[in-house]
Amino acid sequence: MRAVTGVWRWRRNPLRRATDRCEAWVALVALLLMLLAAPAVGWVCGSLTDDALQKSVRAQQAKRHATTAVVLRRARGTAHFATDPEVSSERTTQTAVVARWKAPDGTDRRGTVTTTSHRTGPGAEVEIWTDLEGRPALRPMDAPTAHTHAVLAGFGVMLLAVGLIEGGRRLIVWHMVRGRYIRIDRAWSKAGPDWGRTGTGS
Repeated sequence: MRAVTGVWRWRRNPLRRATDRCEAWVALVALLLMLLAAPAVGWVCGSLTDDALQKSVRAQQAKRHATTAVVLRRARGTAHFATDPEVSSERTTQTAVVARWKAPDGTDRRGTVTTTSHRTGPGAEVEIWTDLEGRPALRPMDAPTAHTHAVLAGFGVMLLAVGLIEGGRRLIVWHMVRGRYIRIDRAWSKAGPDWGRTGTGS
């Protein structure tokens, strides 16, 4: 920010160097890019990600459906675990049970499934998700979770853009400072040997 204010402060300063003005303009351009371009890039990325995820949500919901299963017994050697945050924004616990249910074609199926129901005793009815062939499947991603992932993706891209802009600014300034020192060394190599000698004009 100090370099940005230098665009105005140094415009009539007799001690102003050309590189000072250039550094100030580089900082100003970088700031404008951070405030305008980076959020725009993040918004575009978030929107595209949200569109893609919403299509995935619709595809998953078309290929999976909820059905009712009857619990036969609790599955042995299994424990409660948290719901996968990739498909649901709700933080619930699931329990593995052995149950039977009917496939979409009407055939009986049996296997180990997971449920969020607190009633997991024998004979209890629980809701499960299956694919089109009646096999147990994960719960499809819901729209709010997809939107949350898209927002996080857009925010991450924005931060990445800000970092790249700042990195580019620092690289440009480093090259400018390095060039300044090179020019100083060259000038000193010419004037240094005669520094302080009578009649040399120093």
